[in-house]
Amino acid sequence: MSHSHGGHNCSDEHDHDHDGPDRGEEVTLISQIDLDNVRCLNEAISGSVKKVFRPWDKRFDEGQFVESDADEQLIIFIPFVSSVKLKSIALLGNNDASAPSCMKVFINREDIDFGSVESTGCQQEWELVETIPRGVIPEYPTRMTKFANVRNLTLFIPSNFGSESTKINYIGLKGEWTAITKAPIITIYELAANPADHKTEADSLKGFGTIQ
Repeated sequence: MSHSHGGHNCSDEHDHDHDGPDRGEEVTLISQIDLDNVRCLNEAISGSVKKVFRPWDKRFDEGQFVESDADEQLIIFIPFVSSVKLKSIALLGNNDASAPSCMKVFINREDIDFGSVESTGCQQEWELVETIPRGVIPEYPTRMTKFANVRNLTLFIPSNFGSESTKINYIGLKGEWTAITKAPIITIYELAANPADHKTEADSLKGFGTIQ
């Protein structure tokens, strides 16, 4: 797959700020990801992106990864089966030049592709760490006020640390979730009586003889 793109680096204007220390409960959202419908643009092996969403105890399985194809960019679409309040994103690269160097995130957009991603404003972006100690996965806190009621998430990886392709071994999402309930069934009752449907007492006596 080939595609054109602009600059590779995160904007110089983004910030590293996030909400204060009182961020409430954060639980893994792996069970709330609609894994069958997760998709990735520019992955070298179709469907491999699904392998990076794993339970926490399998986060260091280096045999499961997604790698970019034509260049270093990736766009990953993640739908949820519930309404999510996203509090942090954990992302583990290959601890070399193929690791992502930047991440931009969009919410509730199903139309992000390489033709629109550069011109679409994201909710938040991060510069990612290049090297990390073994056994550690960096987590990037979100600005929670921007990540409430999330139905789907799109991650854009525009660059890495110098490799021709980008490799991601694990993505973990944490936060809170609320079940999506179907709209209630509304029963409409008759508000005005239809004279044709309601006989009067006189109508009921029609056809019967009268006694003089």
